[in-house]
Amino acid sequence: MQDIDKIYEEDFEIVYKYLFCLTHNSDIAEELAQETFYRAVQKIDSFKGKCKISVWLCQIAKNLWYDELKKKKIERLNYDKLFFDQTEDKMEDTIISNLELSQQLQDLDKQTQEVIGLRIVGDLSFKEIADILNQTETWARVTFYRGKKKLRGDGSNERKE
Repeated sequence: MQDIDKIYEEDFEIVYKYLFCLTHNSDIAEELAQETFYRAVQKIDSFKGKCKISVWLCQIAKNLWYDELKKKKIERLNYDKLFFDQTEDKMEDTIISNLELSQQLQDLDKQTQEVIGLRIVGDLSFKEIADILNQTETWARVTFYRGKKKLRGDGSNERKE
C-alpha cells in the first residue's frame, strides 16, 4: 500500500483537472477533489493495482460528480452557468477567449466532451482517458479526433448511424 500523503501530493492536480473538465467550476472541482481523496482513504484496500492509482482516483471523482448531479437533479449540464461562476477578472478573460468553444462543446455528446476535456484540460494520455472511461485507447483517440473535427466545423456529417 502506498502512503496516502504521497498519493495526494502526486495525484491531486490530475484529479482536480479532471473534475474541472467535468464541472467547469474551480470551487466545485476542488471540493470534489477533496472528497475523492477522503473516499480513497476509506477504500484504499479495494484498490487492486490493475490501473494507475490516478485512474482509480479519477473514477472515484467521476462517480462523485455524477452523484452530485443526481442530488441536484440536473439532467443536462448547464455549461454556461458553470462556465461563468468565476471571479470577475477571470470571467472576462475566459469569456473573451472561450465563449465560442464552450458553445460548440455543448453540441457534442457527453462522452466526446469528456474525452476532449480530459485530453486538453486534464492533459491525460489516450490510455489514461480510456482507462477512466472504461474504453479502449483506440476509442479514445477516435472520439477525440472526431470531436476535434466537429469543433472545427468540418465533421458534422461525418458519421451516419
